[in-house]
Amino acid sequence: MSELILAYEASGEEMTLNMGPQHPSTHGVIRFIIRTDGEVMHEAIPDVGFLHRAIEHIAEKCTYEGFMPYTDRVDYVCAMPANHVWAMAVEKLADLEVPERAEYLRVISDELNRISSHCIALGATAMDIGAITPFTYILREREYVNELLEMLCGARLTYNYHRIGGVGWDMPAGWRDKVLRWCDHFEPVMAEFDRLITNNELFVRRLANLAVISADEAMSYGLVGPNLRASGVDFDVRRDVPYSIYPKLKFDVPVGRGLVGSVGDAWDRYWVRAQEWRQSVTMIRQCLAQIDGTDKEFWKQPKKLKPKGDAMVRVEAARGDMSCYVVGDGGTNAYRARFRTGSFDAMGIIREKSRGLMVADLVALIASLDVVAPEIDR
Repeated sequence: MSELILAYEASGEEMTLNMGPQHPSTHGVIRFIIRTDGEVMHEAIPDVGFLHRAIEHIAEKCTYEGFMPYTDRVDYVCAMPANHVWAMAVEKLADLEVPERAEYLRVISDELNRISSHCIALGATAMDIGAITPFTYILREREYVNELLEMLCGARLTYNYHRIGGVGWDMPAGWRDKVLRWCDHFEPVMAEFDRLITNNELFVRRLANLAVISADEAMSYGLVGPNLRASGVDFDVRRDVPYSIYPKLKFDVPVGRGLVGSVGDAWDRYWVRAQEWRQSVTMIRQCLAQIDGTDKEFWKQPKKLKPKGDAMVRVEAARGDMSCYVVGDGGTNAYRARFRTGSFDAMGIIREKSRGLMVADLVALIASLDVVAPEIDR
């Protein structure tokens, strides 16, 4: 690979191209500056900041409770974990207890949202390399999840469901049975999607051995979540830094195995997310079976919040480890708030892994990392 790059530099025919910030395959308002010799890239340099909204600074201007709706905008594709991490951070800072029923409802909503997020990730990966139909096919399934979440909290994208001290609403009458029926429906859909795309020969050829990220590289660049696990690193915040009621659940952590290529290639990153679908369904079923043994209390309203000190918590969001650090100075607002997200870390490795790839493979690399603009810029 290094010999190829040297040859490109020596040819003197390098071009600089602009991809984005409105290109559909950049998965948001992101720009890439591409240096290329013909169809072969010298490198693709990310240029971010087009979607920066100063969310962390807004946290210093709102009350702790009032900032919750803004957390939906940290990752609008999978907003529930962002709700969750803010609530947990403030609860840790103020030493608040959360009703057990609320913990179950938080995990159910998180896992439903993880499924809907992975629907976008997997469908968009197929679409970005030319398979249009599977995207609309899997969006239909995402609509079912959106309907379930709308029944739970009244919203389909930016939920504002979690609360400091619990959740906003209990599950409505009949909702549990609807979720279980949907789980029964979705399980064969996942198998069908594997036959349609995951194991499709053309799809495998496009992604196998593409942009291989070793375990050492993944850890050095700070990759998290499915991108880290696809490189063979067996780490999941839900299991290894347990929170909420995840310790009461039995689930597997899918790790890249190089089934059709090399461990840590673009196909492995896709495959890990396809397996996480199944684990989320398993966890939802367990939560719905266990929630009956809890009290009916779903929110313990805190007294006026004026905590002092600092706290940091982590959750496993759809794009991996999402952390929140909050500092309180005794006022009703946070003195400082900081979010760490998986997409921002993933952007750092694109420049390195784009070298020597075909221009057409850049969209496959970006899609396999499942980056979204709001997580990058905040």
